[in-house]
Amino acid sequence: PDSTNWTTSDRLIPEKRLRRVGIRMKIAVCVKQISDPSEPQAIDLSTMRLIRGTKAILDDSDAYGVEIALRLAESAGGGEVVLISMAPNQEVQGVRTGLAMGAAGAVVVSDPRLAGADALTTAKVLAAVVKRIGADFVIAATESTDGYTGTVPAQIAALLGWPALTFAKQVELRDSVLSIQRQTEDGYDVVESPLPAVVSVTAGVVEPRYPSFKGIMSAKSKPVEQLTVDDLGLSIAIDEQVLAVSDAEVRAVGQILEDDGSAETEIMNYLARIKVL
Repeated sequence: PDSTNWTTSDRLIPEKRLRRVGIRMKIAVCVKQISDPSEPQAIDLSTMRLIRGTKAILDDSDAYGVEIALRLAESAGGGEVVLISMAPNQEVQGVRTGLAMGAAGAVVVSDPRLAGADALTTAKVLAAVVKRIGADFVIAATESTDGYTGTVPAQIAALLGWPALTFAKQVELRDSVLSIQRQTEDGYDVVESPLPAVVSVTAGVVEPRYPSFKGIMSAKSKPVEQLTVDDLGLSIAIDEQVLAVSDAEVRAVGQILEDDGSAETEIMNYLARIKVL
């Protein structure tokens, strides 16, 4: 990727015009297939794991990454977007949504030995898939809506030895240099890196397209490679164990002040106690 000739006329995300000369870009997009949130959620108390529903869907947060990858590929004039996922029971329902959006294919790693895998194990599996397919760079959501660890993209980058560009709210690609606006509490920082790299994007970075009827039909025939841990040459040992699960604490009722003329003083004293003032 470092020797590729790129030209661009304006910003890539959300509006961009990118042309890649001579080489087809391959973008790997990490996607997670989660239980449909509209179905009842429960924990299996014997394993302390989530009981998966009958329907798996593409995590909403991953749709943003798929959309960015598709726009990159379209502007490159013929790039390839490959979805990579780790799921139980060779699940592909959620992946099919990304294929219907326009991704060319998918790789799903499904292996009983991965049951209960933590974030680092997930990152090891996905990094191995990235190496296997020879991706130019990786796009991922910042975090999944059912896990919220927010660590997998950076771990994938560390395992690959690639730069990690995280919390991207806008992305540009020019002359093999990736530039993002990294969202912060105070605004954003501009972070740049040569390819290959791993980019994690925030929700709302773009508006994901809706799969068309044609896309939904074509998704059924697109290739989905099913792999196991052995296919990736990995040795996996799940050391994490959930010891207990409890209900979240009920939020306590806040203090109510009746204004008898002293409410302002009470509020100022309270803010001083918690060191806001």
